[in-house]
Order: sequence, then structure tokens, then C-alpha cells
Amino acid sequence: MGLKTYLGRAGAAGLAALMIGQSGIAFADPLGLGGKSDDEWRFSVQPYLFAPVSTTGTSTVAGGSVDLDLNLKDLLNYLNFMASGRVEAWKGDFGLIIDAYYVNIGGDETIGLPAGGTVGVDVDMKQFWFDLLGAYRVAHGAYDETGRRYAIDLQAGVRYNRLRQEIDADVSVDIGPRAGFQKSLGGTEDWFEPVVGVRGMAQISDRWTIGARADFGGFGVGDDDLQWKVIAGFDYRAWERTSVKFGWQFYGIDYSTNRSDGKFAYDVFMTGPYMALTFRF
Repeated sequence: MGLKTYLGRAGAAGLAALMIGQSGIAFADPLGLGGKSDDEWRFSVQPYLFAPVSTTGTSTVAGGSVDLDLNLKDLLNYLNFMASGRVEAWKGDFGLIIDAYYVNIGGDETIGLPAGGTVGVDVDMKQFWFDLLGAYRVAHGAYDETGRRYAIDLQAGVRYNRLRQEIDADVSVDIGPRAGFQKSLGGTEDWFEPVVGVRGMAQISDRWTIGARADFGGFGVGDDDLQWKVIAGFDYRAWERTSVKFGWQFYGIDYSTNRSDGKFAYDVFMTGPYMALTFRF
């Protein structure tokens, strides 16, 4: 595999896997009461995992672009560490939501050159983002004679993104006396962007809740044209204050900026299953 292809695919795989763990969905019971009255503070903590089985699009580092068609195994090969979680606090119809994650992707490889010598490639990919959202429950109540509940929330706030995509190449060539040089491509970008979203939930039995959530961010702010996700699935109340969530997520991002070494961009679509645990207090 050529150096440009390796750099592009390694960087792209890292960036795509950055999104592993992104975007849990707080299905909870529709009102999230957890045994409390509606006028008491109620809290939930949710670690979650998003595992994209398909990642397609284009990754660009230092002006060089590579088309992507990656599966989950490709992404996990680059994954070093990942942590993600969501916290919600509600009182009445008003809520505060914090959603954050950190992922570290990286790897190194040595490639032989046809004319003699080697290229050592080290890929360092990190991303941290943090959502701070306000939420308002615009509708809730019972939708049938059994008393099963539903709820619809609107959400809006700000997201801080920090994205690192750095590729270091150490080139050593045999041209008489051995010679070589080092080169770094890419770097780190950070930006704030607005986020808006909607969530709907409905009980289908005493233990099961069905729900869906969509949010949209960027809108051209901070060089992010659009960052969106749609999630749909089920919440199973396994214990009184703990539930298991599972479903399917669709995610897209179109980020592009210019750095001193060329264009730095990430235009990708991902889809795959997610799982989460929700603990209520």
C-alpha cells in the first residue's frame, strides 16, 4: 500500500472511529421519574457505546483525500481508548443535559521503499467533545386507557469539539550515505457549534419503552457545515432504577478547514448498533 493511501486510510479510520461511543439516547421511562414525583429533581447517568458497522465518505489530510469504505473491524484495529457518557437532570418540564466523550486512535507501521530505505508512519488521532444542552418537555401524558405514558422533548445548546489528526512520517533512504528526514502532516482543530434536537418516547409495556432522537449541529459555524444523528431503539427496565438500551444509529458530519499544510476535512456517514446502561437517582 502506498504512503498516501496509508496516510489517508489510517487517518480516516481513526477519524471514523473517533465517533465510536458518540450519541447515547436517553430513552428512560417517558417522564424519567424513577419513582419520584414530577416536582422533585431526578437524575440519570448513562455510559454508552456506538459501534459503526459501515463508514463511508472522504477523509482529507494535508490536501490528500481518500475515499472510505470501512467496517467495524477496520476501525477497532486503530482504537486505543474510548470513554463516553451522558448525564441528565430534570425538574418538572425543564432539564439540563451533559454529553461527552473522548477517543484515542493511533498506530504505527514501517513501509519499505522500492529504491531502498523505509518510511515509518505514526498516526495520532484524538477527539474530545462536550455537549451542554437545555431541554424542555413540550408534551407528556397517557396515550391509552392502560395509562401508558409518552413524552416529547426539545433540546438546544452548544457543543465544543476538539479533533486531532496528526501523521508523522520518518523517511530513511539508501542513496550512498544513508539519509532521511521527518515530516508531520495535519494537526489539531477545535471549535464551538450550536446544537438543536428533539426526542420522543412512549411506553409499550411496564418494562419496555420505544423512542427516537435526532439532533443537528454546525450550520457552518466553526467550519462544520452540518453534524447530525438519528437514533431509534428500545429501553428495557431490567431493574427498578437501571435499564438497558439498544437500537440503531445513523450519523453524518461534513467538516472542512484549511491549514498551512493544506486542506483538512472529514465528510463521512456512519451507521451501526448502539448499547447503553442508564442508572437513575
